[in-house]
Order: sequence, then C-alpha cells, then structure tokens
Amino acid sequence: MDLVPALEEPLKNTLGAATAKVMAEYLGLHTVGDLLHHYPRRYEERGQLTHLADLPMDEHVTVVAQVADARLHSFASAKAPRGKGQRLEVTITDGSGRLQLVFFGNGVHKPHKDLLPGTRALFAGKVSVFNRRLQLAHPAYELLRGDEDTETVDTWAGALIPIYPATAKLESWKIAKAVQTVLPSAQEAVDPLPESLRAGRGLVSLPEALLKIHRPQTKADRDSARDRLKWDEAFVLQVALARRRHADAQLPAVARRPAPEGLLTAFDARLPFTLTEGQQKVSREIFDDLATEHPMHRLLQGEVGSGKTMVALRAMLAVVDAGGQAAMLAPTEVLAQQHHRSVTEMMGELAEGGMLGGAEHATKVVLLTGSMGAAARRQALLDLVTGEAGIVIGTHALIEDKVQFHDLGLVVVDEQHRFGVEQRDALRGKGKQPPHLLVMTATPIPRTVAMTVFGDLETSVLDQLPAGRSPIASHVVPAADKPHFLARAWERVREEVANGHQAYVVCPRIGDDVDEPGDPKKARKSPEDEAEKRPPLAVLDIADQLAKGPLQGLRVEVLHGRMHPDDKDAVMRRFAAGETQVLVATTVIEVGVNVPNATAMVIMDADRFGVSQLHQLRGRVGRGSAAGLCLLVTEMPEASAARQRLGAVASTLDGFELSRIDLEQRREGDVLGQAQSGARTSLRMLTVIDDEEIIAEAREEAAAVVAADPDLEHLPALRTALDALLDEEREQYLDKG
Repeated sequence: MDLVPALEEPLKNTLGAATAKVMAEYLGLHTVGDLLHHYPRRYEERGQLTHLADLPMDEHVTVVAQVADARLHSFASAKAPRGKGQRLEVTITDGSGRLQLVFFGNGVHKPHKDLLPGTRALFAGKVSVFNRRLQLAHPAYELLRGDEDTETVDTWAGALIPIYPATAKLESWKIAKAVQTVLPSAQEAVDPLPESLRAGRGLVSLPEALLKIHRPQTKADRDSARDRLKWDEAFVLQVALARRRHADAQLPAVARRPAPEGLLTAFDARLPFTLTEGQQKVSREIFDDLATEHPMHRLLQGEVGSGKTMVALRAMLAVVDAGGQAAMLAPTEVLAQQHHRSVTEMMGELAEGGMLGGAEHATKVVLLTGSMGAAARRQALLDLVTGEAGIVIGTHALIEDKVQFHDLGLVVVDEQHRFGVEQRDALRGKGKQPPHLLVMTATPIPRTVAMTVFGDLETSVLDQLPAGRSPIASHVVPAADKPHFLARAWERVREEVANGHQAYVVCPRIGDDVDEPGDPKKARKSPEDEAEKRPPLAVLDIADQLAKGPLQGLRVEVLHGRMHPDDKDAVMRRFAAGETQVLVATTVIEVGVNVPNATAMVIMDADRFGVSQLHQLRGRVGRGSAAGLCLLVTEMPEASAARQRLGAVASTLDGFELSRIDLEQRREGDVLGQAQSGARTSLRMLTVIDDEEIIAEAREEAAAVVAADPDLEHLPALRTALDALLDEEREQYLDKG
C-alpha cells in the first residue's frame, strides 16, 4: 500500500520500455509498487489441473493442462492450392474436460515440436466455439517441464503457480516473470498498519505478505498473505472514512429542534394511522441528529413502501418548526411531482401557509422543476428566498445558481444512487452553514457495502412494512418455452381490471426512432443468443399490440421519459384517479409512484433488468389492501443464468437478500461505483460480500485510531498509505460525500 521510493520506481527502469508500456496501457500498472499490488487471481497446483469443463466464452483464460493428442492436417486453400496449407489440432485435458487448441499456417511448426502427448503446460488464449466445440485459436503457452529445467521451476516457485489477471498482450506467466524481477523491492514496503493492531490480530508484516501472495510455498502462506492484504485495504479505506466523519463532526450547524405544539405536532394529530415501531425508532435517531450543532449525515434505507417518505416529511416539518427550510431532491420530474402531490395531500391545510384557509402553523410547499413555466418558477424562487416556503421539492433544477434559500436547514436526497456527489454538494452549499443531510434509498444495501461506500454516513434501516400493505406473488413467465403462459398473463390482467383494479406493463425500451435496435447481423444462433440479440421490447409497440389484441377494450395509456413533462403528469394523474386501467411504461415508474389501486405488474423482457431494479418495480403493486401480482416475462432458456436470476427474484420479497444475490453476480467495482473511482489502490483483495467481519472490525479499529490521533501525526506510514489511496479524485469524492 505504501509507495516509498523503491516502490515508486517506474517499471520501464526495471522491465524495459516495451513491457512497461503494455502494463501501463492494458493493466494500469506504472510503478514497482503497482505491480507488487497486482495480485494473482488464483493459483494452480502442479499436481492438479484446472476445470476445462466450465470455461467462460469470449474471455481470455489461462489453464494448466496435459496434451492428450496432437494431429497435423494438410488442406488446400486459396493461398496453398496444392494442399500445402497446414493446421495443427491439439487436444488438451485436465480430467474434468477436454479442450481443442488450433494453430494454422507458419504458426504450426513450434507447437508441433513442443506439444507432444503427455506434455504439461500453461495455455492462454480467448475461448471461442467452432463446430459446437470450445477451442483456443493460436494460444500462447509455457511448458512445465519439471526439475531438469531449473529456471522454469524457480520461476514458478514450487508448488503453487500464480495465475494473474492478464491481457491478450501480456500472458499470466510473463506477468509472473516481471513480478519475480521486482519482488526483492517488497522488502522496502513500509507497513501502514499500527504495530499494536498487527500484533493484536496476528497479521504478518507487509513485505512478508507481498512475498507470500506472489510466491506461496503452501496454501497457508497464501491464506496468511490474503488475510493481511485484506486488512490493509479495509483499514486504510475505513481510516479515510473515519477522518471524514471526524471532520464533519467539527463543522458547525444550526441545531433544529421542533417547537412544542407546532407544525409537527399539528401534522401528527391529523395522521389517520399510527407510525410503525420502525418509523418511530428511525425518527428518534433523525431528531437526535437534528438537535446537535454539527450536520447530520444519515442514510435511510427502507424497503419499497416501508414509509421512508413519511419519516423524511416529519424531519422536514421539524426543521420548518425550528425556523429553517427543507429541500427534497428527487431524480425525475415524475417523482418530484408525485412527492409534491403526496406531501401536500398528507399535510392538507398545513401546506397552505399564507393562503386563505391555511392552518395556524401552516407553511408553503413549493415545487421546482426544469420544465415549469416562467411565472410559476419566478413565484417559487421568490417564496424560497423570502422564507415563505418552508418546504421545496424539486429535481436537479434546485441546484441552479439562481436558486437562493432564506435559511436552508435540511436537504433530503431521494434515491441516492441517481445523484452524483457534485449535485448533492452544490445543494448543500446553499445553506448559510452546512445543512443537515438525509439520504434515502429503496435499494437495500448490504451492511458491508453501506460501511464501505457510505462509510461517512450513519445508517438507519426501515425493515417493517406499514400495516395494510399486502403480499406480492411473483412468477416467471417463460414466453418462448410456454407461449400459453403469456396468454394466461394477459387474462390475469383482465381479471384484475374486472375486479376494479389497475395494472402496469413495463418494457425496457421506448420504441421511437431514437432507440438503436440490436444489429441482426451479429446475432448468433443459440436460443439464448437469439433472445439477447433481438432489440428489447418497446413501450409503443407493446401498448399498440395489447390495445388491439389481448387487452382490447381496456383503457391503455403509455408513459415514458421522452414525453413532455405536462403530458407525463397528466398520464400519472389519470392513472392515479383510476381513469386509465393499464399503464404501459418504461422504468420511469420504478421509484416512488404510489397508486394503491394498482395490483398487477407484467414486466416484459424481465431478464434485461437488474435484480434490484426488478425488486423496485415490483414494489409499485400491492400498495393497498388487495394482494399484488408481479409476472416476469422472459424468452431466456431455462438453464440460463438470466432465468436463475429471475427465479431468485420470484422466490423472495426480501430486498436485502436480493441485493446480496445481485452483488454476487456483479463485479465488485460496479458495486463500489464512484467511491472506488480514481483510487490507485482500490479494492483488489477485499470482497465486500465475503469479508463483512474484516470490514466491521476495521471500521472499529479505524474509529479508535482517528479518535486518538485525528491527523495521524504518530502514524506516518499510515498517512503515506492514505495519500496513496486518496488521489485528488478520491479526496474530492469523500469531501463531497
């Protein structure tokens, strides 16, 4: 982790310009330290062979295997009309399966000599299919000859062969040889972990860990190195987040305590239901934060429909009670309008401040979006700057320079993942002092990811659904295998409508000219490929087909992101009022749209959506007293990974369980997103799903270290490691988080 001079040595000085150029361009490795932190992806044992049976298509792989058979064929071709063309076919095996290697033309001579039956070697290449069989064409290879070739044996260091993340330009074994060259520099690595922590946890030193990760003699070597390097990553990142929390705690903020018998009390008195225990508990946490003189930074996670908006509204009312203003930032105009409608409905006359008929403690609730008319916009801006409006709900239009507040006390960000940190930062900068911040998400985040990505936010979780919410039954509809299931799905929609309810039909695409359909020339022929290659089903097409076919006679409307905002709002109003029976829409309805009478949802091409997105969409039904139904329509074959994913969604309503499945199926980098961007030493060894214990312990240790020594004056090596982690982009990210 620590880049002292020996580790800052440019690779071109040690490996030569050509190799260094490839490493920089394809692997992002520039210095000796970078290369030492390019860890093996896995290890092969000389005595064992890899699994050829489950090689991934179209990926570069490295395998250890034995030659079972080698045959040289001659054939006629345009270049060799007299049958002088040559093709070498080599079959390799590992006990689990067989794989064909093929070499053509002048490239056959050396492998024909080297790859005799019984020979063991490492092979690297891109997996492709020819005549329905997996093959590697012209793979690079490195023979494993045994003890007589001491150089090769030394290079591969005994029992375990490291397999590195590689590229077509640089095979794993070439990276291994480069690592061998720079490995002596590992002795120079300065240890970022405090000595007491290392000793207390029985962790090996950093130089020893680097040596053992690249050249383990035993599996125990490898494991002790991994444990140590995971701790480095978890601890240094958690120290960065702990310092951010510590710095935030030093910032001044206005304490906001609700006035007794004020707006909040009046609002609670008009609620027709009691808050769930979870809502009461989370509200207490938020009110405690608001009462302190440093800014609240809290993440509120809640299942779809768990009542987050109610909790957020009560927090906003408390701030208005205390003389401040509250702003709620929504990701889309549809959602901003929806929030504005539901907030004014819930508040009734309490939202009519300054108006005839407004209640005694009332305030004004204004909407501010990019598409508003000039006069309405001017009035909204005036209400904000004078303080007439206590609550403003809007899109990113709230962030514009022209928007000024009288006294901004609280910022609520809905659906955090839709906003860049810069946008949140710009809004927070509009307060005279830093306002309190409440970030809400309905995408459940596993605890470890919350600790890693949102580690500078305190977390509250709403996991109880309010009374009266109904269960949702979910089923996969295999349209290609069983077309009659799809016909039945439309019958079910008609049944729901006949019972006085409404339905959503969701499609991945709008279907006007701007959309780019898939290229039919590229389509391959397996059923799975056919389903993937055709363009995703489109709202405009499906709405037309349904209105003329299975849903003929029902009132069907469309909703998508490229409609004019007024039209979108009108469509949503008609649907909410029950005038429209079936709404065919894109994912514009994914977040926050609340129509309790909608009981059925059919998601077309469901395999094109992520697990969390499907869970979000499904949460739009079953919001009233009648049970919900969600049908996931797909053409993917039964054995495909996509079908398994849909099966998982259908089998559970637990968003945290689904987010875990989602994480396991995606790369770590996707999960950490921007929190990992630009970091030279982003997570390489640590996995946020499997290493929950390490992350939790590292968070505790980091908090203790920072509390005792906020500037890390007595831990210079840790400070250096932090500088390496926090290049400028990363530092800004944490500053704005």
